[in-house]
Amino acid sequence: MSIEDNEQGKQTALKGDALLLKYLVRQPITTRQRPPVIILLHGVGGNERNLFQYAAMLPPEYLVIAARAPYVLGADSYGWFHVSFATGKPVIEPEEAEKSRIILRQFINQIIELYNADSTCVYLAGFSQGAIMCYSMALTHPGRIKGMAVLSGRVLPEIRPLVKASETLSKLRLLISHGVDDTKLPVQYARDAKEYIESLQIDLTYVEWPKTGHLVNHAMVEKLVEWMKG
Repeated sequence: MSIEDNEQGKQTALKGDALLLKYLVRQPITTRQRPPVIILLHGVGGNERNLFQYAAMLPPEYLVIAARAPYVLGADSYGWFHVSFATGKPVIEPEEAEKSRIILRQFINQIIELYNADSTCVYLAGFSQGAIMCYSMALTHPGRIKGMAVLSGRVLPEIRPLVKASETLSKLRLLISHGVDDTKLPVQYARDAKEYIESLQIDLTYVEWPKTGHLVNHAMVEKLVEWMKG
């Protein structure tokens, strides 16, 4: 088990031996009996450390969980599903994506139980393939998720048939954040998602970042924090 120090000096261990996914955790810095939780989902080829580097920027009352995707792609490299860009467009392994969706739903339940977290205040935030998983999880199980922040992602066509407009879905909060100069997942994916989300009457905050590619930066995280507090 590896141990890391976060920016506020509190030791953080890589955990997950008894859970479905390994993860890093930042405990709430302010005391609260049942803390709200935000779960961070990294992109393809990354790992749980990618987004955890921003944990210190997130609201102090939150339990912060950075999950590691289940599929091993290489040394210290993981994914939520395999994807090929050989055709110029992303082609996924849909069975793996569906399995990850089920695993993520169960993992969220495990985290809530293990840390006695507030089950009514669960946020997801993901980058790239992690953002795709945010859509897949929250749109199909909106009763479990209060809000999701989608950083440079897209809605999988395979998920849309599973999404049904409902009162619960309309209570979901959503932030879409995408770089205009993204060449990996072009900004048109965000624009298409915006149109789709608006048709579901979901509370949406939409931001495009000029002169920005396929990445996460401090400005995006600051916007995420502002949105969480809104």
